[in-house]
Amino acid sequence: MLLSCPANTLVVFDFETTGMSPDMGDRSIEVGAVKLIDGEIVGEFSCLMNPGIAIPLFIQSLTGISNAMLRDAPKNQQVMADFYDFVAGFNLVAHNAAFDAKFLHAEFKRIKKHFEGGIGCSLLAARRVLTGAPSYKLGELVAHFNLPKAAQYHRALADAQACSHLWLRVLQQIKQDYGVADLTFGQLQTLNQQAKPRVQRLIKSWCV
Repeated sequence: MLLSCPANTLVVFDFETTGMSPDMGDRSIEVGAVKLIDGEIVGEFSCLMNPGIAIPLFIQSLTGISNAMLRDAPKNQQVMADFYDFVAGFNLVAHNAAFDAKFLHAEFKRIKKHFEGGIGCSLLAARRVLTGAPSYKLGELVAHFNLPKAAQYHRALADAQACSHLWLRVLQQIKQDYGVADLTFGQLQTLNQQAKPRVQRLIKSWCV
């Protein structure tokens, strides 16, 4: 069962999109991902994709991805079929995963694929484990904890790379503070569902 897989063996992913909601017709325009095994980067996936709709000016300004850049990019269906193969058999993590998960499921549904693994959230985990940050935006967490910086925020692979370092920092902090290592993905999912005052008791229960 994938929930019993190690928490440091998974795929960290990120989408750039035309807007906030696939239910409102928004589509993915770039996907980036980092594959971790035992806490080491063993592979990456990065591709622009052409959804067949125009990118709003705000998104072009935010990401630097223009309509011209997507004109000759592969269609979403092709990219997402390749991405499905890349993530098969792994759990996923994203920063503010509720957003990325919506697009993941919507894009897979279009190609009649269903993702079987779990999707974890580095934002929720950081809020529960990493204290003292001025905010929990990805860039500010990276700066505050002196993690490797993304080459360019709001580009999918760069954000996935930054998120992977943040996720490993969360696992390191749990080991440092509580002496708990070799956590499973399911344990981190349980932690993310806890109210913050209950986190310490939960993690200590894993020491028994």
